[in-house]
Amino acid sequence: MKSTPLGIAIFALFVSACAKSPDSIAPAYISEVGYQNWSCPQLAEESNRLSAALSSASIQQENARTNDTVGVILIGLPVSSLSGDNIAPEIARLKGETEAVRKASMSKGCGTPSAIKPPSVVTSSIR
Repeated sequence: MKSTPLGIAIFALFVSACAKSPDSIAPAYISEVGYQNWSCPQLAEESNRLSAALSSASIQQENARTNDTVGVILIGLPVSSLSGDNIAPEIARLKGETEAVRKASMSKGCGTPSAIKPPSVVTSSIR
């Protein structure tokens, strides 16, 4: 079977429309100024809340990515991205907020910098 440039371009278009991996989503810029008046316990609580939200959103994004892959293979369309299940902007915002809380915590001297980790993504190994 001979592949044509048009066929390759169409395939590339479909693959590029697929949902991104949570790890590959860059954090959105969020200023830490909004967190400057928060106490260390409040910042720690917010960090925990953001971490849980990011973990949940990352699992949703991985599911959307998996569904897009299956959709492209079966019907040629990234079904999750087309239906709005791709939540990359939400993950970028959560990563940005986590980074802002981390910076505010460091500037206030809350704990050690190693205790306040930069945003990370927890993905489910269940497929």
